[in-house]
Amino acid sequence: MTRIRTLLATALAALTLVATTACAAIPVSGDVHAGRSIIDQSQGGGVDLRPSGPERGASQEQILAAFVEAATGAQNDYAVAREFLSSGFAQKWNPRQSVTVRDGEGAVERAGSRELTYTLTASAALDSDGEYTQAVRPTSSTLTYQFTRQDGQWRISYAPDGIILSPPRFTQLFTAHALYFYDPTYRYLVPDERWFLDRSSTSTRVVSALLAGPSEWLKGAVVSSFPEGTQLSLNAVTIDNGSAQVDLSADAFRANTVEKVRMREQLSTSLSSIATVSSVDLTVEGAPLALPDSSGTSAQRDPDVDVRPLVVQDGAVGFVTPSSGDLDRLGSGLSDAVAKLDPDSLSLSASGTVAAVGTADGVHVVRSGKSDVYLDTRTGLVPPSVDDQGFVWVASSAETSTVTAYGFGGDPHPLRSPLPAGRLVSFEVSRDSTRALALVDTADGAALYVMAITRGSDRVPTALGAPIRVQAADGDPVGAAWTDDLDVASVGTTPTGTSVVRTTVGGQPTTLTRPDGRATTIAGGSGGALLVRTADGSVLQSTNVGWETTGVQAAVLGVQR
Repeated sequence: MTRIRTLLATALAALTLVATTACAAIPVSGDVHAGRSIIDQSQGGGVDLRPSGPERGASQEQILAAFVEAATGAQNDYAVAREFLSSGFAQKWNPRQSVTVRDGEGAVERAGSRELTYTLTASAALDSDGEYTQAVRPTSSTLTYQFTRQDGQWRISYAPDGIILSPPRFTQLFTAHALYFYDPTYRYLVPDERWFLDRSSTSTRVVSALLAGPSEWLKGAVVSSFPEGTQLSLNAVTIDNGSAQVDLSADAFRANTVEKVRMREQLSTSLSSIATVSSVDLTVEGAPLALPDSSGTSAQRDPDVDVRPLVVQDGAVGFVTPSSGDLDRLGSGLSDAVAKLDPDSLSLSASGTVAAVGTADGVHVVRSGKSDVYLDTRTGLVPPSVDDQGFVWVASSAETSTVTAYGFGGDPHPLRSPLPAGRLVSFEVSRDSTRALALVDTADGAALYVMAITRGSDRVPTALGAPIRVQAADGDPVGAAWTDDLDVASVGTTPTGTSVVRTTVGGQPTTLTRPDGRATTIAGGSGGALLVRTADGSVLQSTNVGWETTGVQAAVLGVQR
């Protein structure tokens, strides 16, 4: 993993897609004799492609094209695809090394009497751990295939490890599964999105990946309840009448009762995306674990927020009910205390008792029953973000190299930021306080990043991790927001209107329909919905079919934790 896995591992860092060390097989134009596609219910309900083997007398080009098609069939460790390889190379090829999702078609050229090259454009990559990286800008790479004669037939004597799939093939064969870890306080379950082949072995892949720990970029921000070194004892998870049978190695015996309950909760939550699993039966070296009857701990997964927009309206601050227009003011004098600061941005804590307030003169923190604290007197700051650990995050739009986390008492904790140079547009902490979302206007356009937040034992932030880049909306960047525990969204303005893109961290982006009007603010709503405020003060909400007007007018649209 590079420091900024960002540019698709340095522009798919060639995704190791260099001519001789590339890690993917490639699609080739020309005649392909494809086998039939069927649904194999024994393999988890996914599409199970059944490609055909090599035909006698096929040319090198035809062998290469058919080999790529055959690489879509994972049965028996890609047995059909291996039929296209020479006897000396068949077992050396590793199709599980990676997946490259190609963008469009490629070009085949002859490099020698027994060598073909293929130039492709990669739009995404999946590594051997199931981590998906979307290419912000598709990257061109050239791969090499070598051939030999075997029993009078052409066979491939060298092929890059891994496979390449078209976008439709990828979504047919692979399914996203979120692994769940804890934030350091064990109050929240934090997702780590992975992609696995949709087969009967998926449950084993999910559990093995969970035991191996979080993705590199998340390390330091989340923790696991499994004792270090814990593995699957039987190397497989079986499912019996909806119950996943998970047998762990003896390392798991080192866990205390609370940790064992959390182990079960991590497993149950991580396996919840598999339709055939309804419960988890946990054993260690075949011995049942004695656990309380409770289903888990009190950890929250994807915390809810108020369904009503949080706004500043007519000199008051609170939640507006769209149907009636009634404003429910923040309690304990918080509404008046915030309103008198003349805010231009607002971030409210999950408890509803702490507000980070951005003004023309800097940032304040306001708490119920207490005097406000003037945290930062600089101008040109991005909207502040309050977290759930007692800190307000503040950054200058003109400086991406430093972000400061202020304690509610005003104590500053400056952190070095790994963000690239540019104009910082927004910076927002996730609702579980483990990750930060930053939108930067760079020389190359809008760039959206997610970073892990590392904290000390006293919960004080100590570092921001290496950022991963996700797809940003087109046009001039306006803002970005967390919509739920896995998805983020960003807004940009283009000559044709407002652009909104929603992206799963570790997954794929979706371009939403354009809302009416020019958006000035974006905020995450309830249940993964999005809210935007337009230039005329109207608040719109996303729906499954587009955007609807809430009827709410706001001077400021606030962010809820």
